[in-house]
Amino acid sequence: MPLSAPGFLTAIVLSFAHTLGEFGVVLMVGGNIPGETRLISIAIYDHVESMNYAAAHALSLTLLGFAFSILLAMYWLNRRWLRHD
Repeated sequence: MPLSAPGFLTAIVLSFAHTLGEFGVVLMVGGNIPGETRLISIAIYDHVESMNYAAAHALSLTLLGFAFSILLAMYWLNRRWLRHD
């Protein structure tokens, strides 16, 4: 089990990063209830639908930066794990 920890970490982080941009399933299951189920992917969709492209671009850039930093942290942790084991 300890030797597979980097693999588990990678699976968890990649699943989380994929879920960040998920749109269809979240909209079908949770809906778009203002104040309750507001997610960034749905907010981007709402801004595009209302032709507020500047806000959609800002949210998309925020989502991209967050996902990139999560993936970068995962790679850093995996390298550190593999170097010290």
